[in-house]
Amino acid sequence: MNQLNYHHLRYFHEVAHDGNLTRTAERLNLSQSALSTQIRKLEDRLGLPLFERRGRQLHLTEVGRIALDHADRIFGTGEELLQTLNRSADHTPPLRIGAMSTLSRNFQLQFLRPVLGQPDLDIVLKSGSNERLLTALSALAFDVVLSTETPPSAAGSDFIAHRLAEQTVSLHGTPARMGHATLRDLLANEPVIVPTESSIRTGFNSLTARLDVKPRIVADVDDMAMVRLLAREGAGLALAPSVVLADEIANGTLRTAPFNLGIVESFYAVTTPRTFPHPMLTTLLEEQST
Repeated sequence: MNQLNYHHLRYFHEVAHDGNLTRTAERLNLSQSALSTQIRKLEDRLGLPLFERRGRQLHLTEVGRIALDHADRIFGTGEELLQTLNRSADHTPPLRIGAMSTLSRNFQLQFLRPVLGQPDLDIVLKSGSNERLLTALSALAFDVVLSTETPPSAAGSDFIAHRLAEQTVSLHGTPARMGHATLRDLLANEPVIVPTESSIRTGFNSLTARLDVKPRIVADVDDMAMVRLLAREGAGLALAPSVVLADEIANGTLRTAPFNLGIVESFYAVTTPRTFPHPMLTTLLEEQST
């Protein structure tokens, strides 16, 4: 099917919601036969019936229910488009956020907290690699991308990296793993849980090279939530900012090793210049900078 006549789809959409051909025809100032013809053309194009008659009532077939679901979204999106461009929306569009898969869930929650509970605000949050997220941001699939990395210059000059916070990176583990006098002894004797492909990992590699130690990496994880869970289960020392394990550190389940690793992680909100930015985005960015 190369083409779909959206006039036919609109007529189907109206009849499906009214549930009555006569009533819809009167409301649209059309004859019943003309309206029936439009729907029949859509059925011919789809190759399947959209309605079945039961007495004088029209009932959607399975195909009709599928078509109506798509039609609702198509025409709903069209209305949102017009309202957005006219700046006349009576409801807030979904806030679409991309987050690096290695980004702390606690940090993501901190970022979103100022708008949580806002009426009529839906939040769409998806994770992935920094490269894929930035590509989607360029295509306007996201309103903002949360990352620990600034966009590479080769990725394009339109990205704006708003620095939100900076966190010292430490080693965290169960109290039983903390009985070592030096950082080198700690790394030489305790397994380590490290995040994959991040500025933290780069800093850690530099640290171990300087100390001339080869730590036993027990888990290489691309999700900070899993780093947290593994540390909590005693699998090893978690290499992460304290915000990742704030609850466990506060209740004493985990302790932070008393050694300065010299590793700092920055958090960024990456955006692109938009004529029609999400109305809540400015609020979020301002809240983070205060």
